Amino acid sequence: MPPKVYITRRFHFSASHRIYNPAWDEVKNLEVFGKCSHPTGHGHNYELEVTVAGPVQPDTGYVMDLTRLRSSIEAAVIELLDHRNLNTDVPFLKGQIPSSENLIVALWAQIQPLLPEGVELVRLRLWETPRNSFEYYGETV
Repeated sequence: MPPKVYITRRFHFSASHRIYNPAWDEVKNLEVFGKCSHPTGHGHNYELEVTVAGPVQPDTGYVMDLTRLRSSIEAAVIELLDHRNLNTDVPFLKGQIPSSENLIVALWAQIQPLLPEGVELVRLRLWETPRNSFEYYGETV
């Protein structure tokens, strides 16, 4: 049985968002979300770590081709996010509060179908700031 190896690739994108609940008035949004609910929004330089795992293929020595991983995620995900407004410009976030928590779950749904058979998406880590990161392992509550 071939060994199972974990691979992590890091991606970068810059995006803006406004954290607010449209069902609430401005006072409640400010109370709950603070400066993150400012009407003009704010931005982040995000770092996204994508960890995949699978058996080492005897014919290539790879779990998967990292060029394929990079190019497929950049085309299907990063290009949709980079220098965009998460509230208005990203179809897969439509109707959601674009918090980092909701973003990372939505990213999982976008990335998982891009992987070849036999390679599993194990973990996403989204760095919103150098001090704040969010991890998701595909679980549902």
